[in-house]
Amino acid sequence: MTMGNKKRLSPEQHKEILSALKSRFEQNMNRHKGFEWSNIQVKLEANTEKLWSLNEMERTGGEPDVVDYDKKTGEYIFYDCSAESPKGRRSVCYDRKALESRKEHKPENSATDMAASMGIELLTEEQYRDLQKLGNFDTKTSSWVKTPSEIRELGGAIFTDFRYGNVFVYHNGAESYYGARGFRGSLRV
Repeated sequence: MTMGNKKRLSPEQHKEILSALKSRFEQNMNRHKGFEWSNIQVKLEANTEKLWSLNEMERTGGEPDVVDYDKKTGEYIFYDCSAESPKGRRSVCYDRKALESRKEHKPENSATDMAASMGIELLTEEQYRDLQKLGNFDTKTSSWVKTPSEIRELGGAIFTDFRYGNVFVYHNGAESYYGARGFRGSLRV
């Protein structure tokens, strides 16, 4: 990506991300039974900005894949499907307010700011639980998820992981950050 072409992929990047997505799609048919790659590719080709977002998900270690289809809107839904929280999105606090509240040892970024810059949404707790039905994710790491406003207003944020065969939902101060905590995103195409 060049500075003048924000949210645009070069022809080579375009080809590479489509190839990566197709390969992942074919290797993980359990995530999207009954879906046809050709239909998804048509949607991706028609939405170059969304393809750029998927490339950002890929670039930061998210390994995006199709997990659902919304019949009402006609959109395919992609989630980060990396085994652990994406490496390029760890050591971030929850949001801008939390980042600004830290007096020292500030992380470089926040989960919500990174997601917005990538054009994606943080997974909700419900989406995270749905993801776990497709495999075991975050068995060694954890992921921030979209936090209800009433929790955030009190200074907290929630994160999730998968341990002992179960999804666990925890709370932490929104300004906290750890090397093993990142975030997972979703994108509708």
